[in-house]
Amino acid sequence: MKSESLPPSTLEKLRAFSTCVVASAIEVFGIRLPNVGFANSSVKCRFPDLASVVGFAVTARIRSSDPPMEGKNYYHRPDWWEHIQKMPAPRIVVIEDTDKPPGLGAFVGEVHANILAALGCVAVVTNGAVRDIREVRAAGFQMFSGNVSVSHAYAHIFDFGGTVTVGELKVGPGDLIHGDLNGVLNVPTELAARIPDVAAGIVEKRRSLVEVCRSREFSLAHLRQAAQEVKS
Repeated sequence: MKSESLPPSTLEKLRAFSTCVVASAIEVFGIRLPNVGFANSSVKCRFPDLASVVGFAVTARIRSSDPPMEGKNYYHRPDWWEHIQKMPAPRIVVIEDTDKPPGLGAFVGEVHANILAALGCVAVVTNGAVRDIREVRAAGFQMFSGNVSVSHAYAHIFDFGGTVTVGELKVGPGDLIHGDLNGVLNVPTELAARIPDVAAGIVEKRRSLVEVCRSREFSLAHLRQAAQEVKS
């Protein structure tokens, strides 16, 4: 299934679930190993109180420790802006910081977050740094990052539109990304329309087990029976 063919209703249904539940739903289909497809814990959600975000990846690579070969204003990238708008909306910007170590300077802060939001982006995911935390939170723009930095240093894009790696997760342009306070996940687009029903079933099974555990009549017998019913 091509990303352009996913209806908004499917994205809304996916957004209703946590990234953990979506990850469990993907496992049901058995198309990839359960230890891949998500960013590791080095990439952290900066605004845990915000709802889940879902969008199609717009990719770029940056450096911040050394100055760019040309140009000085790191805000002015009309070529990248045009590229962003060629991707299906909603969009999530995924930026690989190639410095070693990454995260000296932040590419996305208050100004870039508002530029990206105006271009139909709902979040940024990076192994590098972000900044202006309070101001970006006020804009309702979600950020996932390796760290926070006070400065943009020499942050600049040197490449965009290719496959990037963020928190050991490989992301290509147009990949479907799901993220929340738990982390970031790559959702196979061919499964996107089928995942919500499976996810709803997982939520119900979780609920039944939790209710048994919280019951005043809890016993191992009740737990065994509930676990068997969930398994069947």
